[in-house]
Formats: sequence, structure tokens, C-alpha cells
Amino acid sequence: MADLLRLLLRVAEKAANVARVCRQEAPLFQLLVQEKTGDDKNKKFVQDFKTLADVVIQEMIRHDVGVQFPEMAGFIHGEESNKFENGLGESVIVTVCSTEEETAALLASVLDGDRTAASLLAGAIHRDPASIQSNTDGLSVPLSPSELGIWIDPIDATSQYIEGREEVLEEGHLSPSGLHCALVLIGVYLRSTGEPVMGVINQPFNHKDPAGGGWKGKHFWGVSYGGTNICSISPPKGGAEGQRGLSVVLSSSEKQVVKEALTSLCGADKLVYASGAGYKILCVILGLTDVYVLSEGSTFKWDSCAPHALLRALGGGVADLTRTLQSTCGAQDRRTELTYHQPATECKGADRWANRGGLVAYRDSSQLGSVLGVLKGKL
Repeated sequence: MADLLRLLLRVAEKAANVARVCRQEAPLFQLLVQEKTGDDKNKKFVQDFKTLADVVIQEMIRHDVGVQFPEMAGFIHGEESNKFENGLGESVIVTVCSTEEETAALLASVLDGDRTAASLLAGAIHRDPASIQSNTDGLSVPLSPSELGIWIDPIDATSQYIEGREEVLEEGHLSPSGLHCALVLIGVYLRSTGEPVMGVINQPFNHKDPAGGGWKGKHFWGVSYGGTNICSISPPKGGAEGQRGLSVVLSSSEKQVVKEALTSLCGADKLVYASGAGYKILCVILGLTDVYVLSEGSTFKWDSCAPHALLRALGGGVADLTRTLQSTCGAQDRRTELTYHQPATECKGADRWANRGGLVAYRDSSQLGSVLGVLKGKL
């Protein structure tokens, strides 16, 4: 498991490099944006985009993990289809080849023959990042890669990535939008039960390098299985609630009835809004807010798997909101936690993997209980 974690940290940083390279070439970036349609379209947004960066990152992670752990190759799932249409209307299946030159040649066919851009992208895909400080030595978890599956969200909060607003992150504060909301998410789950056991989050656009002006990233990870709970983040001292009152992060499009119920609990100034499901859960992980509530089924397994593992390692979790409100077993009922191994067979396309009952992400079960208390009977 330590080897797998080190690999996922490395490929997540490679993914972050790809995301940064794609944003550095503005004319190229415009070429890469393509609207999703049909069963792959997220119903929540009027326009939902996929980018070549998404597809390339997903296939790069799939390739690198499959090479080192071939027993996992058939269980590495992602948000994106690897079928991409170029400007000439030709469909190209995007894969990562064994050499940089072969990958560049394939990408050139997607990029309408733009070999310069293709070489730049292929270079980022095949370039190993600088060593990552992860402190994974001595990590011992009695699991085999053959028992595990992976969910990849190559760039969560794609709309923020596309828009590209460069907000300055203020230490200790949640920021509602901007490039920093775009995350690379890699979650590992147990095939037999669907429980999330490992997560890696990379934030490619965390801060600007004061010397060179380029973007620098930050990564977070957690492992939770059996009696092992290890996270790269320490729990907030005393809890965020004790310092400033219970706060809840929502989507700006959340139902009015939910906003009103939570306002009665927290006060209007403690309801905060942010972009990206992954970023909102990361805010809970970091203690920037206490709970994330989403009443609609507009997130997916690839959004929640990685951060769910980190929250579990910190003693929290991510639960199905509808099932939790119906549960008679108290707030932290493990049977209502999201799982990641079974699709909704009655649905099609991406909806098969939607978190259909909404979700609630939390670090502390007493805070979860308070939130559920005001929402019961409202949904």
C-alpha cells in the first residue's frame, strides 16, 4: 500500500503538471475545450466541458498504475471518455503510449497536426516530477492491489479551470471560486465492499512562485482501513466550530429550503459557498468549514472517493444525505456512508455513478447530528 500511495502521489503531481502546461498556452487551451453531450453530460450545468487535459490526465494515471500494478488495470475508472473529436470532426481514442514520441504523434492527430503543442503535452505526460515528500515509510495495511479499484477525477471543477480566474488564497479562509478550486482527485476503494481506503488530492494552482511567477501546487493524502487511519493533515486543534461557530459550505444553487434550515442553525454569516465538489470536501478536511451539504444527486463517485478516504482517516466521513436523514441509528451510521463499487443499473451513462441521494461531508459526528436535526422532514 505504501508503494501504491507513493505512485499515486507521483502520478497526481504529473497530472498537475499537465493541467498547468495546458493553461500556459491560451490559444491551445481554446482548442481543447469541448462541450459534453448525451449521457456523459452533467445535468446540473447548462454547459459542462471536458478538456483534452482531463482525458490525457486520466489515461496517464491509468497507464502508469497499470504498468506498476497490472492486477488493477481493469479496475481503474475515470470521469471521462477517452474518445476525443478534433477540429476536423475525426474521432481519436486518446491513450498514453510507451514513448514520448508515440504519445506526441497521437496527440498531434487530436490537435489538428499541431506538433509543437502535442510535443509540449507529451513531454509533461512522460516527465517524472521532482520527488514528493510524503512520509509514507512504514505504512503497512493488509490489503493487496488485487482487492482494490480506483476512481479518477482528472480535473475536478473543470469550469473554474476553464475560466481561469487567479484568486489569492487567504490562509485559514475558504475562497469561493478560482483556479485553486480545480483539483486532481485519485481515490482507492475496496472492490468487495466499496469503502474508500486511500485518497490523494493534488491542488495544481495553490500559489504563485514569488521567484518565477509560475503556479505551484500542494498535495494531501489519507489512508483508512481497519485500525489504520493516517492522514497528511492534522485535525484542526479544538475543531473549527469551537472557534467560530458551526459553519456549512453549500453550492450556490442549493435548494432554498436547505439554506433556510441551515441559517436557523448556523446564522446566515456561517453559510458559505464554493465551487467544485472536491474543493468543498477539501475545505471540510482542512477545517475551513465544518460540514458540506448537497441535497441533489449532482456529484459522482469520482468527485467524492478521494476526499472521502481523507475524511475517514480524520474520523469523519461522506454519507448519502437521503439515507442518513432516514436512518434510525444516529448520525454516524456507517451503513449510510457512500460506497464506490456498484453502479445504479437502472441509470445510463454517467448517472450510473451519481451520488443520487445527495451527500453530507463531515469531520465530527456531533456536528453532523446538528445539521441532520434541522434538515429532518425538510427534504
